[in-house]
Amino acid sequence: MGEFSPITGEFFCMTTTGVCKELFVEYLEEFSKHKPEELKIIVIDNAGFHSTKDIVLPANIVLMPILPYCPELNPAEKVRQWMKDKMAMKLFDTLETLEDKMDNLINELYGNLIKSITGYDFCIRAFSSIFKV
Repeated sequence: MGEFSPITGEFFCMTTTGVCKELFVEYLEEFSKHKPEELKIIVIDNAGFHSTKDIVLPANIVLMPILPYCPELNPAEKVRQWMKDKMAMKLFDTLETLEDKMDNLINELYGNLIKSITGYDFCIRAFSSIFKV
């Protein structure tokens, strides 16, 4: 799981064994501890494991749901697509080899690359109109 800032180019990732509500809650708790003084606005889609009806969010996290069927509005989906493009049409001998490739791609990410992948002008303008950057 990961969050990618189109504003600063920073990111936070956590490797999980799958996706479920419990792992999402664990992820939110860990992300909350990363730069705890920051307010974190997380774009979420309608995935079932994003349901937070009966959980208490960390105080520094706000979830911003996007419209159904609009993954292009989620910066994390753009990074996932970038990663998929780097791995498409390749065979991996083992799951470990695939995981290593994914880790290497994550290690290639840096500020300007993240901003170029995720930084839609309309998002940057909207953010800048509300927050000082």
